[in-house]
Amino acid sequence: MLTNKVFLWIVGVILLLAFFNSVLASSHSDGLERVAEDLGFIDYAKDSFSIFSDYQLPIGDGLVATGLAGLLGVGLTYMTLTLLAKGIINKKVVKQDEN
Repeated sequence: MLTNKVFLWIVGVILLLAFFNSVLASSHSDGLERVAEDLGFIDYAKDSFSIFSDYQLPIGDGLVATGLAGLLGVGLTYMTLTLLAKGIINKKVVKQDEN
């Protein structure tokens, strides 16, 4: 059985991994940028607003900004999947109650 203490330890390890693995991410361009550079159309790209520009938040220095972006990404992914799962479970419960 998963106790609150074990759950908090698991969450803590996940957050530490998210922060430090983000800092260790490659600084090389991603696939789309690489293709644009190789094919010569990178100069046609337009700047747009993004809070995750170059996988960093616009706060603090590079390491902290990258680590916090990783934490925020993990948090947003968790919230999205949790809401999706709750929606699927609620639909199944409603369908079972109708039968």
